[in-house]
Amino acid sequence: MVQPGQIAPSTEGTAGDDSLVFRAGALLCALRLGEVIETMRPLATHPLAGTPAFVTGICIMRGAPTLVIDVARLLGGAEARVTRFVAVRTDRGPVALATGEIQGVRAIGTGAAGHHEALLGEAPARLVAGVGTIDAAPVLVLRSMRLVPDEVWAAAAATAVPA
Repeated sequence: MVQPGQIAPSTEGTAGDDSLVFRAGALLCALRLGEVIETMRPLATHPLAGTPAFVTGICIMRGAPTLVIDVARLLGGAEARVTRFVAVRTDRGPVALATGEIQGVRAIGTGAAGHHEALLGEAPARLVAGVGTIDAAPVLVLRSMRLVPDEVWAAAAATAVPA
């Protein structure tokens, strides 16, 4: 059962095209729906020492400590206004992405990220699966499974308090 704010996983075999589109500063970004757990208002976040600037800290999401990553900073941009959290699946558990306004769910056709290096600017290609367009504006389709470097997970584990 999908609760308010949650995104139902796509039931189609080609779940790759439907994406949650959101702002990250001046950038328009998207995540494949299969990687999105839910969207929510920003939660109270506690700083985490020893992490890169794009790691805002840790929040308690549905009773569990969860890393918070600022997508605008991650992609090389300046600090941007955060209006939503997008919870995503990773191999090591959920991560909350701090984003701007949610634009909705759209089908986005993409080209390989490597073919669009000029559009990516400072955004590392390892973070971007492809580049699509909405109304002639570029949309960076992110690879959520690869957003969190190992050293960030290690810093988070070092601060975890056993229950």
